Amino acid sequence: MQTTTTFIARRSPLAVAVLLAVLGQHGVAAEQPATTSAQTDDAPVLSAVTVTATRREESLQKVPVAVSVVDGEQLERDNRNNVSTIVQQVPTLNYRSGASNKDTSLFIRGVGTITTSPGIEPTVATVIDGVVLGRPGQSTLDLLDLERIEVLRGPQGTLFGKNASAGVLNIISKEVPDETHGYVDYSHFGGGNENRLRFGIGGRLTDTLKGSLTTLLGKYDGNVKNEYNGDDANGYDRKGARGKLEFEPNDELKVTLIADYTQGKDTIPNGVLTKVGPVWGQAVDSSISPSDHNRSINSEMNTRVDDRNQGLSGQVDWALGDFTLTSITAWRGWNNTQYQDGDRLAGIFPGAPQSHDKGQLDYNQYSQELRLASPKGEFNEYVLGAFYMHGKSEETYQRAVTPVSLVTQSGRADYEAINDSYALFGENTFNFTEDFRGILGLRYTHDDLEYKHERVVTAPAAGIQPNFASDGSVDEDGFTGRAGFQYDINDNLTSYITYSRGYKGPAYNVFFNMQPRDTQPLKPETSNSWEVGLKSSAFNNRLTANLAVFHTEYENYQANFYDVVAGTVVTRLINAGSVKTEGVELDAAFQATSQLKFSGALAYTHARVDEFTCPVGAASTCDINGKPLPFSPDWKTYVRADYSIPLDNGLDVELSTDYAWQDQVQYSLDQNENTIQGAYGIWNASVALADYNQGWRVALLGKNLADKSYSNGLAYSGTPVLNYAYRSVPRDDERYFGVEVRKDF
Repeated sequence: MQTTTTFIARRSPLAVAVLLAVLGQHGVAAEQPATTSAQTDDAPVLSAVTVTATRREESLQKVPVAVSVVDGEQLERDNRNNVSTIVQQVPTLNYRSGASNKDTSLFIRGVGTITTSPGIEPTVATVIDGVVLGRPGQSTLDLLDLERIEVLRGPQGTLFGKNASAGVLNIISKEVPDETHGYVDYSHFGGGNENRLRFGIGGRLTDTLKGSLTTLLGKYDGNVKNEYNGDDANGYDRKGARGKLEFEPNDELKVTLIADYTQGKDTIPNGVLTKVGPVWGQAVDSSISPSDHNRSINSEMNTRVDDRNQGLSGQVDWALGDFTLTSITAWRGWNNTQYQDGDRLAGIFPGAPQSHDKGQLDYNQYSQELRLASPKGEFNEYVLGAFYMHGKSEETYQRAVTPVSLVTQSGRADYEAINDSYALFGENTFNFTEDFRGILGLRYTHDDLEYKHERVVTAPAAGIQPNFASDGSVDEDGFTGRAGFQYDINDNLTSYITYSRGYKGPAYNVFFNMQPRDTQPLKPETSNSWEVGLKSSAFNNRLTANLAVFHTEYENYQANFYDVVAGTVVTRLINAGSVKTEGVELDAAFQATSQLKFSGALAYTHARVDEFTCPVGAASTCDINGKPLPFSPDWKTYVRADYSIPLDNGLDVELSTDYAWQDQVQYSLDQNENTIQGAYGIWNASVALADYNQGWRVALLGKNLADKSYSNGLAYSGTPVLNYAYRSVPRDDERYFGVEVRKDF
């Protein structure tokens, strides 16, 4: 994996990065010119990393973009199966968990989307094989046949179909092999009885056609216990398949068809209690001990999620002389049904308040992207593109509330949101000299957004607002771009400076308890970002070190602000004013010997509220200027070591260990003292025995060896009478072990 640094510089990451860059220059000067070819072949070097961040295949060390690259095979070996699991390895990336994958989102450089409204677009875009996912929760699907994940930091849009104001996860699947190849992979992990079975096969079908198929079966009981009925919770039951066909009738044309389907049943609890007030405390029996490390719930309703994610895409790459025309046509469907125990209690005393929810989502999106890439080696190298995307969300949300000693009241809301986005984009690279280049990219985006909402209730109650109906529409134009310069200081050190203008389209706060104040559209969120970078290699490509220093200011920041209205906690999606994020990121890798590799990454992200715009009538404090943005620790780092021992009989022993550490983090924009996760570190290790000539590998893995409990999400709900805090429980909340077995054929 290439997203790495072996140094933790709490005081001055910039100084360490500059030192590594200088080492790159001195490493070149110290090289002996008389190195023989045999010596070169035997010398340990880092494997070259190729990325498509600029919509062309280029070396990671040459692209003027801050990119972290995570290797797909390494993720599979580490039992990291979707994008939410890579946040430990990419310090600039963070993840917001929830009671359903519908409630999840990703953050880059401290900025992300905190809402479940279908009337808002993701701040961080997820792209799988060129296809943009329109809703944040779609990106939590299990990844099959993964080649790598590229994490592009900062505003993107002059090279990607969908605009992204904070960054892009560019997910690339494996190419179909030329020779027939298959594998079976089985893993079993403790700490909840997790079992996963994968099977894949691919190869050439005819002289012009190749194909592959990958399947998955996975089941995990969970690491949370429901004391009410003895059931396990926080687990999953998933199955899926992904097929790929590559048709190349001649050297000028390539057609790629991809189909995927995943189905999951998750038993994610709607929060595990960490703290309760005096009234709520009466409802928690002795079987539950609310604490920062609690992994027990008491619920008569099994909170769960039924999820189906599927898609079809067709990509055509056509060589027109030295130009390349690319077309990507895609459809994706997402169906999500969630059942939530809103009161988080089992009704263990007569008249205990109850609140039960059911939400159903049906989402369909259609997209079309066209790109034209000019020949390499010209004075002006460019990529031009056009993009269209249509997304429609249809949701039904039902809530039944039984107040203390009163009759059950219920409400149902039906709502939809439709978004049509059109864009023209392009980026030019002007090769002024062999070492000096200019960068200029522009984008025009037009967004049409409309919604409809209707709520019908038997009677208003805590958590259910009165009858309400509304609809609305808005359209906006956005102009964004990127400009900068890149200079190759020498063959092993390149530098760049860029300015980027980011844009995130208009939004509506569409949800179950939508009220008249939510009918006005939010203004588009815009950003201005500066980035300076150095990319270096040294010691005959045994060491790489990449540095990025950034400063970004956001206006009309779109965020959820927690509030209490009529005894009920509500979230208001608002233009929260201006925020600022700045910091330093360092990725490095060092191939110490042919058997030993060190790698890691370090990020310092100072993400703060600059000037908060308090919503009218807010019941919560708005004095949060200068406070941290949620889900954004100041410091975060990841270090790793991999060591292989070849044996005389053709076997290999492989040893790996990694450690991820992060500073304390605030999970709520209102700066609630109950939603702060303290600093923590997670240590993992593995040992494997493999015979690659015979095509097998067996590994023993240990996760969270220091047995550190933590939470990737904390929330607070309450009034002076009823209040409690609760957490999301991550998979590795405690120490556990597992075994993996793989056979290739």
